[in-house]
Amino acid sequence: MSSKLRLGALAFVLASALPAQDLTGDWQGKLNGSGLRLVVRLRQSAGAWKALLYSVDQGNDGVRADSVTFDGSVLKVELDSFNARYEGTISSDGGSIKGSWSQGAKLPLDLTRATEATAWLRDAAQHTSQFVTVDNNVSLEVLDWGGSGRPVVFLAGLGNTAHVFDEFAPKLTSSYHVYGITRRGFGFSSSPETGYSADRLGDDVLAVIDFLKLQRPVLIGHSIAGEELSSIGSRHPERVAGLVYLDAGYGYAFYDAATGDARVDSVDVRKKLEQVVSMTGNQKKLIKDLIETDLPRLQKDLKAWQKEVEANDWPSQPASKAFSPSKAVLLGEQEYTNIKAPVLAFYALPHKPLPAVANNPEKRAAAEAHDMEFTGAQAKAFETGIPGSRVLRLPHADHYVFKSNPDEVLSEINKFIANLPK
Repeated sequence: MSSKLRLGALAFVLASALPAQDLTGDWQGKLNGSGLRLVVRLRQSAGAWKALLYSVDQGNDGVRADSVTFDGSVLKVELDSFNARYEGTISSDGGSIKGSWSQGAKLPLDLTRATEATAWLRDAAQHTSQFVTVDNNVSLEVLDWGGSGRPVVFLAGLGNTAHVFDEFAPKLTSSYHVYGITRRGFGFSSSPETGYSADRLGDDVLAVIDFLKLQRPVLIGHSIAGEELSSIGSRHPERVAGLVYLDAGYGYAFYDAATGDARVDSVDVRKKLEQVVSMTGNQKKLIKDLIETDLPRLQKDLKAWQKEVEANDWPSQPASKAFSPSKAVLLGEQEYTNIKAPVLAFYALPHKPLPAVANNPEKRAAAEAHDMEFTGAQAKAFETGIPGSRVLRLPHADHYVFKSNPDEVLSEINKFIANLPK
């Protein structure tokens, strides 16, 4: 399951002919019609502009924006993944932007520069931030919430940054030294167009661990971060004390052939088809495997996926040729079946219903039934496939289980770490 962003609206990257120092900082405004307070934080890195959007009434985590064109004083920005578009005019004095946000409906969205006195976005979390080089020209933002004791490292879900843990992570600092990593492609971390395979992302985490000189930390990952946990837990279990999956134990984290996973299976099918088309490899065996095993399994996966899409009323999204770190991460999923580190896993089962079906009893029941069938099967496969793992099912929890069920998650994490070898 992919991480689902709980934002009422998404906004934009700014680029203009104004001097660089005039754009750096926070720009804020209310989305007319919804009252949501939005903040765009601008930063320049390596001569290029980066920006994060914060829906400050819904959390302290920024969403990276991109795809900017600027013509004269008119700014146009499109976010293909969300079928969204912004267009605004920058004032002559550089102090405001008058524009509109289109995402289905078109709503006015005017922004003004935030000052120390007026700023809505205040980073209340007591952490420091630094950038750690993990690859050629790739640096990741690393947060340090402080504390002492065994090191704990948080890894965010798809689309999120380490700041998504700003409320939860400090709850652990009385017992542990707590860190957080924003993966490549997100937040203010570097955004190369390569290096998004699960193992490469796992290596990024190991590079941060090395830089910080952490001895066998506990890794806690949300959603897609389960693949980084499993990559490290499969290849380098001696580097970690334990792994905690926050609604993160899906097919990209633990592959079960009986349950299947559409993206993981499609990667294998694509590789074999490429070999067949290019006439490389054992053609007889490749074709036999595709016909008898791989394609029937993928067909089963797609039928299950179709049920999930229909049950939750997923909207259509336009195709885009633009590079997307999110898509790159999804296409980089790998198959993990042999995780050797101690494991604690939480599943929201069934998940809290999505807004599209929450008020429709029939659709809500269908979504929950699908969740219980397929997520339930994955949870069982994870539980039986990783000896000694502790798997907890949280009824009607949100995908962000550490937000919807913070006390329960915190208690179980403390018990898990307390029972790890010193």
